[in-house]
Amino acid sequence: MILRFRSADGSYRVEIQPTDDISVLVKKLLEVLPTGVNPSSIILSDQPHNGKTRELLSLGGATIKETGLNHGDLLFLNYSKSEPSTKEAPQRPQTTAGRLNGQAIRPGEDISLKPKDPEDEIKKVANPWETIQQDPIDNLLEKQDGKIPRGRDHKMCKHGAKGMCDYCMPLEPYDPGYLAEKKIKHLSFHSYLKKINTATNKPENPTSYIPPLSEPYFRVKKNCPSGHPPWPDGICAKCQPSAITLKPQEFRMIDHVEFSDPAIIDNFINFWRSSGSQRIGYLYGRYAPYTEVPLGIKAVVEAIYEPPQVGESDGVTLHLPWENEKDIDEFAALCGLTKVGVIFTDLIDDGTGQGTVVCKRHIDSYYLSSLEIAFAARLQAANPHSSKWSETGKFGSKFVTCVVSGNEEGGIDVASYQVSNTAVEMVRADIVEPSADPTVMLICEEDEQRRYIPEVFYRRINEYGASVQENAKVSFPVEYLLVTLTHGFPQSPDPMFIAPKSVFPVENRESIGQAQDLGAVSKQLNNVKGNDPVQAVSDFHMLCYLHIMGILDKDEEKLLAEVASSHDISSGVALQQTPGWQTLLTILRESGERPPKHNLFDDGNRHHEDERLTKRFRRFSISHR
Repeated sequence: MILRFRSADGSYRVEIQPTDDISVLVKKLLEVLPTGVNPSSIILSDQPHNGKTRELLSLGGATIKETGLNHGDLLFLNYSKSEPSTKEAPQRPQTTAGRLNGQAIRPGEDISLKPKDPEDEIKKVANPWETIQQDPIDNLLEKQDGKIPRGRDHKMCKHGAKGMCDYCMPLEPYDPGYLAEKKIKHLSFHSYLKKINTATNKPENPTSYIPPLSEPYFRVKKNCPSGHPPWPDGICAKCQPSAITLKPQEFRMIDHVEFSDPAIIDNFINFWRSSGSQRIGYLYGRYAPYTEVPLGIKAVVEAIYEPPQVGESDGVTLHLPWENEKDIDEFAALCGLTKVGVIFTDLIDDGTGQGTVVCKRHIDSYYLSSLEIAFAARLQAANPHSSKWSETGKFGSKFVTCVVSGNEEGGIDVASYQVSNTAVEMVRADIVEPSADPTVMLICEEDEQRRYIPEVFYRRINEYGASVQENAKVSFPVEYLLVTLTHGFPQSPDPMFIAPKSVFPVENRESIGQAQDLGAVSKQLNNVKGNDPVQAVSDFHMLCYLHIMGILDKDEEKLLAEVASSHDISSGVALQQTPGWQTLLTILRESGERPPKHNLFDDGNRHHEDERLTKRFRRFSISHR
């Protein structure tokens, strides 16, 4: 197909295929346009003047067909030509700041907390409702209306049993009266989506659709159409971010965190019990509907993987990304699991000898420190949530942060949180940094070369009981960035991995004398209780260890995952006939360990078959006497 373009320098024709990416179009345009054209400044329009405009690079990732362009279309171009800048960069002000450990930061050592590869520009997706692949749980809930049924009010309802009025009609899932009655602090994500979609898109005008979701953006916009040099050489009202007014987030992406088995948490805490050092782990699980909240979502945790780390009495040192992260994610996907969050301990024994711990986190101190909020924001930014209701195809994150700490009774408890979308964007934009005081977040100092800090405000109740707006240029309370979740355990646990949690060691616990080796594999595979051979392989930590060893191929690992997660004996029978499984048994035998029985997954079935044949033989013998 041929596309026609017209600009102030002339007319051009570009031959391109409908399946080609926009980047191909950009490359071919630069070949025909005058020398020195800045690709990031190219703006498309459907009219010579006062038409709809779109930055060409903002369409990156879409094909020509997805953008709606057809053979013979005429588009108008506007662009600027780059010129070498002779302006000298101003000297950076000589300022000092304080680290979390109290030491001074020398000039030139200001370390940013923003992700290494942030998306510096909003990339809008053409027709996200057609191209974005959502999580299955989102596809399920968006088909439900979520209305809250109400019974007939005997005082106010004057109609018959089959009638309906304003006093008994179902409520919307975002009804404020119902949420206040049930003490639900945050709307579920899909309730919030229905609320804003009703206000954005009217049913009476179905031809006009606007994606209702948009994420905050606090960075200086590139490719400003005003024509001035890009920041830091120039800035205007169109490209600079607006002032930020902090307020608690109205909704939450996840409503509840459910641990499928209390033994998962108990096994995780055992490291602190043995060493006195803190521990961090990643939560692997799945998403399911949460019926306690209208259109709610819960994260069901099936396993905790502990990456390589250095534990101390007051924290941990963790390098991101951690070793074998992609391998563990790959095998978890075979089991139908995904990375849903992170969990860490913050435990201090109170010294009474009664097994109680110090309560550090409460209403008069903090729930998540400023450093932990910045850490959670980075993890949420690295694990975005795909949504076809957003103009960028992404909105928020389902990644949760759990803390194991002491409660007010001295016991050990779990608390679950997320940080707001505002917090994630403030970390991306390098606006905030943690403070030595865990209850406040600091505003970074502005850097004329690499950091633009907009005005930040928040509202609080002063000593006279009045709501006043404060300037947060120095610091502000961390509560404005926090979203609280609920957590719990099922009444009747039905975990995916049914092996006893104390047989196979957890990874990276060599510091307390627990190591994963072939001896541990042999012990686990021979740990068959009763007539359930699935227990021998249904352990997430052993599965990850075998995956990293690389003995089994992909098909064999898929069979192993089916046995461990779905408890499918037939897959186990097929697995033990594979070359990879036989190789594993040979390695165990040659290393001096006791391998499991050759017919591990046949024993239980063969035992029942023998009993059935014995009974039939007895009946046959009795009838022929």
